[in-house]
Amino acid sequence: MSKMSDMATTIEELRNAAAAINDAANWLVETFSSADDTATVPATKAPAAEPALKLEDVRAVLAEKSRAGHTAEIRSLLQKYGADKLSKIDPSNYKALLAEVEVLDNAT
Repeated sequence: MSKMSDMATTIEELRNAAAAINDAANWLVETFSSADDTATVPATKAPAAEPALKLEDVRAVLAEKSRAGHTAEIRSLLQKYGADKLSKIDPSNYKALLAEVEVLDNAT
């Protein structure tokens, strides 16, 4: 895996960890605050959730990269995520897959 790919994966993992910590903090505030305490302990606003990626969106990006000459790399990435074609990849992996695909132009 290239350094850019490693960095993209690390950044994604950090973002996921930050979101999980924020969710845990919000849950603790809600669980252990009484109705009177909620005014004194401001709950942090959760960041707006990104819209879920759709198969069609990911397919469009992969098709563009394939036309740009990265077909072999895309096949390799699909296999990395345990599939021989995009429709068999778990949708929860779309974001990470796209992060790796986006750096293909930079890696060559």
